Amino acid sequence: MTDERIFKMFLILFTHILFIYINVVMMVTLRSKATFCHTARYILFGHMLLNDTLHLSVGLVLYVLNFFFITLVRAACSFLVLLSATTFTVAPLNLAVMSLERYVAVCFPLHHCQLATPARTLLAIPFIWAAGCVNVLSDVCVLFLAKPPFYLAHTVCTLEQLLVAPWQGLKILTLNILLFVSVALLLLYTYIAILIEARSASSDKASAHKAMKTVLLHAFQLGLSLMSFLYVFLESLFSRLPFDIYKELRFVNFFVVVILPRCLSSLVYGLRDEAFKPLFKRHFLFCGSRVKVGPP
Repeated sequence: MTDERIFKMFLILFTHILFIYINVVMMVTLRSKATFCHTARYILFGHMLLNDTLHLSVGLVLYVLNFFFITLVRAACSFLVLLSATTFTVAPLNLAVMSLERYVAVCFPLHHCQLATPARTLLAIPFIWAAGCVNVLSDVCVLFLAKPPFYLAHTVCTLEQLLVAPWQGLKILTLNILLFVSVALLLLYTYIAILIEARSASSDKASAHKAMKTVLLHAFQLGLSLMSFLYVFLESLFSRLPFDIYKELRFVNFFVVVILPRCLSSLVYGLRDEAFKPLFKRHFLFCGSRVKVGPP
């Protein structure tokens, strides 16, 4: 194993572990104050953190398995790939629900307390996961029913190893694009609706402008998620270059386009929140020990 491969391995390990730790600290911070636990947008933020942490953890496991050329039984590989694909899809769906919550808060303030209750927010989360897993789960179930022995063979654990027909990859890509376009249109609608409400004489302009910035932030987060789609395109583009250059650019592409966007998404949102930011800083610096928080 060359020094270069060792450096790349430790860079990936360090980045994943650092941001998993940051996400865990943010989740602990959310649990440290009762207000966060009973507010719809913080419940959804906590769900975002949990989802991103799962995605980073599974991604790290898959990277290590492939780095050392470790094969798995396809049944175990299917579980890891399904979890990775589902958490990838759940992220934009969660952003859509968070934007809808801000839309209701600004455009229907009198009904916000009845519509965006903690119970209803928690009820929405299983529906988000159900919608997120349909794309890949359908392929897994069809293959399991049609070719059970297929899942008993050992293989390198990637999504491509679980696809036996060209149309499956096209279907996954098409549904993912449809999902991201739908969420983008929803974010655009909520932004315009909040913008119109902000110009209304009867609206709370400060709250409306804050909500507009939040929706724009969700659009930025969606853009970070969309960067993952660039990976395959850039990969094919770089493959035309000399092998030595392609080998280096392939790693840069993977690190910058696939890993960093998912790492930064939750952190950017958390550091923007004025109520959450001071508590997070104290928990992060003191690792949660002897941290005194204000009253709930």
